[in-house]
Amino acid sequence: RTMQKKKILLLTTGGTIASKPGGEGLEPHRSEVMERELEQLRTYYDITTRDVLCLDSSNIRPQEWQLIARAIFELRGDYDGIVVSHGTDTMAYTASAVTFMLPDIDLPVVFTGSQLPLADVLSDGPDNLRTAFAMAATGKPGVFLAFDRKVMLGCRGVKVRATGFSAFESVNARYAAQITGLGLTVDERVIPRVKGPARLMEGISSDVFLLKLTPGLSPKIFDALVGMGYKGIVIEAFGLGGVNVLNEGLDGIRAAIDAGISVVVTTQCLYDSSNLQVYQVGNRLLELGVI
Repeated sequence: RTMQKKKILLLTTGGTIASKPGGEGLEPHRSEVMERELEQLRTYYDITTRDVLCLDSSNIRPQEWQLIARAIFELRGDYDGIVVSHGTDTMAYTASAVTFMLPDIDLPVVFTGSQLPLADVLSDGPDNLRTAFAMAATGKPGVFLAFDRKVMLGCRGVKVRATGFSAFESVNARYAAQITGLGLTVDERVIPRVKGPARLMEGISSDVFLLKLTPGLSPKIFDALVGMGYKGIVIEAFGLGGVNVLNEGLDGIRAAIDAGISVVVTTQCLYDSSNLQVYQVGNRLLELGVI
């Protein structure tokens, strides 16, 4: 008896993988662009396709994250796994947001895309789709990002190359799975532990500002952000969390915290983490109440 094929849902959102050349450059199209690749994959999987969006991913905003997360949550009951095709430019943002919007998700949700459209003979799309479908068929629960024969946690992927095929890197975390001569090898240490029933947490605040510190930045920026009604400020500080804020800058951060804004300090460095307890300036920030 042949093995029962795993039922996989493909949710499409546009992006380079589904693009065709148009009058003004590459334009995203609906899922018919993928049909040829899906025909091959149907040898191995029972595939259903749904078009959720048709956007260049640089146009995907928090309200689109809500659409994607809701579609995953509401449709998941009929499938063994879900693949989401997405443009690469903001895929790491979407995969990360969806990770937090779907706590304790009870099946694999795998984001993927490509650097070259499927319509191009040299496209990396077919390979990335195969990796994503293989991960979706494992039954390992969690939100993942599959690219260049590697699978990473959705909240750890970062786009590090604009044109290279190994576009994403898993920062400060092992790969969840890799494809080698042994096939798809899953690292069980990375797979999230499900602690309860799956939930959809679709409330999102867009009022969060990311501030990358640069030498000589005017501390007046904090007054402006308070005035604009932001509810959260994430500061990408130097190194371990060095902030070039002498007294007037600390005053700005203090005013933001006093206004009820959550101020989070992290590092600009891609690897390792911030630690505000090492230097005097960091300890002064902690005293103010930064996270």
